[in-house]
Amino acid sequence: MASVRGKREARERRHRRVRRVVRGTAERPRLCVFKSARHIYAQIVNDEAGRTLVAASTLSKDLPRPAERPKKAEAAKAVGALVADKALAGGIQTVVFDRGGYPFHGRVKALATAARDRGLKF
Repeated sequence: MASVRGKREARERRHRRVRRVVRGTAERPRLCVFKSARHIYAQIVNDEAGRTLVAASTLSKDLPRPAERPKKAEAAKAVGALVADKALAGGIQTVVFDRGGYPFHGRVKALATAARDRGLKF
């Protein structure tokens, strides 16, 4: 079984490899995802200007707080919907998706699907 350090380094290697190709522009910014053991974070970035345009996470104040902690995939869906709503309100309709070196399943897929369902185009 791979160590935590080895897994993290492998993810960072995959992320660097993808980032050589995936760039966020003013017309089509980058939706990047980071996940920790408990939380998930998403932000929309214009790499040309070096600016974060929209950000949302499970720690966001505008995310509704249920009485009990939701399942991680459900929380990721809520974050995806929130980041899509903020992006559409800010005039961003099309993004390029950066999965951050993570496999496209589970929480990452739930976030992306929720953002697409809210009208954000990938």
